[in-house]
Amino acid sequence: MIRNVKPQIRVIGFDDGTFSFKSKMEGGKTILIGVVMKGSQDVVGILSRWIEVDGTDATEKMIDAVVNSRFKDLRVIMLKGITYAGFNIVNIEKLSRKTGLPVIVVIRKKPDLKAMEDVLRKHFREAEERIELLRKSGKIRELIPGKLFYQTYGIEPKTAEEVIITTQKSSLIPEPLRLAHMIASAVMTGESKRE
Repeated sequence: MIRNVKPQIRVIGFDDGTFSFKSKMEGGKTILIGVVMKGSQDVVGILSRWIEVDGTDATEKMIDAVVNSRFKDLRVIMLKGITYAGFNIVNIEKLSRKTGLPVIVVIRKKPDLKAMEDVLRKHFREAEERIELLRKSGKIRELIPGKLFYQTYGIEPKTAEEVIITTQKSSLIPEPLRLAHMIASAVMTGESKRE
């Protein structure tokens, strides 16, 4: 449990790389990058794994990356949304339980859950399992009206907001997530994409 959010709090932020429609059709993979930081200032390390496009392995790969890393002083896992590599949906409850860390999901645009459920039902045989993960991800809360939203597991909303604000630097998106996005896109396309 986090009592005080210190400026140097150790967090890991995960984001995925881009992928093509062709890789979606052929069961391709994309990179998953985790950036470990002290607050918003110092990058301590970077973790990587490959995840299946529209697969079901994002949660396990994140757990593996955290549990088997040398970074034993992490306090929080931050995610940029809960869908990775298309519809590879993260089970944030399981991620928190298996790593022993709270999870904060940061979202720029409030998702249309009904539209997501419709797409899942149309394109996936195991749609109901994926929809259940979407529904279990907790209440979507607004931090900055119309611009920044979040979900939590294992951490109080007020504390989660402190962590988000503490880890912001030059963007609304916390720095570990911003850097993970840039690194993942550079790995997949040869150049980082703007956040």
